[in-house]
Amino acid sequence: MIDLRSDTVTRPTPEMLKFMFSAKVGDDVYKEDTSINELQKKAAAIFGKEEGLFCPSGTMTNQCAIKAHTQPGDEVICDVSAHIFNYEGGGMAFNSGVQAKLLNGDRGRFTSKQIEAVIHPPADWLPHTSLVCIENTSNRGGGSYYRINEVKDIAGVCKTNKLALHLDGARIFNAIAETGDKPQEYGQYCDSISVCFSKGLGAPVGSVILGSKEFISKARRVRKLLGGGMRQGGYLAAAAIYALDHHIERLKDDHRRAKYLGKILQTKNFVTDMLPVDTNIIIFSLTDDITAEQFVQKLKNENILISATGKQTVRMVTHLDFTDNMLEKVENAFKCL
Repeated sequence: MIDLRSDTVTRPTPEMLKFMFSAKVGDDVYKEDTSINELQKKAAAIFGKEEGLFCPSGTMTNQCAIKAHTQPGDEVICDVSAHIFNYEGGGMAFNSGVQAKLLNGDRGRFTSKQIEAVIHPPADWLPHTSLVCIENTSNRGGGSYYRINEVKDIAGVCKTNKLALHLDGARIFNAIAETGDKPQEYGQYCDSISVCFSKGLGAPVGSVILGSKEFISKARRVRKLLGGGMRQGGYLAAAAIYALDHHIERLKDDHRRAKYLGKILQTKNFVTDMLPVDTNIIIFSLTDDITAEQFVQKLKNENILISATGKQTVRMVTHLDFTDNMLEKVENAFKCL
């Protein structure tokens, strides 16, 4: 079976598993897990931040960040398609008691001027604007990404207006693979950064949140409140360490295969339109004579799994376990549709 539903479906490589089994572990609630400590230090150094905090998921890192940056009654600026708004179970309201101010960006990316236009002035009857969240790459935006100068401009507005800036960098290394930007630049402009290891980097579990010592101290307490305090989690951290050392450069292969599939799909009469394929995510719409669910079933009959994201919209995501041989099989399957 060829699985293109998401880049979260990957399994550890034999080399990663071997590295995991050799991990040195301890009790992380006591801050004594050697591998988790190493991962946190390594990730923080990559992005030029003071400290890191390993969590079970990207949702938890995002929610820890929001809670640590805000107070109940605050407002968080994000894009209408943002993961923190659409796919984290209403966590902003449930965990932090804050509401979202939604911007209509360009495929998940908004500008500094859009932020300036919605910041509330001080008033008893208005929510306090305290945090801006950007997503890089944008999931629902089809893997679109910010340029570092755009992040710099957003950071400038945040600094001027005393707002914190959080980067949901679930696929940040996919963005960097295309732009060539330095991770430390993101660390310079963003107050906190969430990095996921279980997507393009191919680790089985885990994300890390990065920030200042004071911020991570707050986030650590939030992690515990959310049930994210782990004991011998170093076996999972070891997989993330291996991913950072071995799976970043190969992200370009995922992008190459996705762009190739995108070009093929653009020639098919069952496709009406498609978002630009910038990284490893392909999102396209179908003609009215076939629904997304029907299209998904047709490919499933060919042992290919993809996701329906709307009545006429589908998504495909390339990843570590998707090979050139599989790419050829998918291409052949499209010829039969």
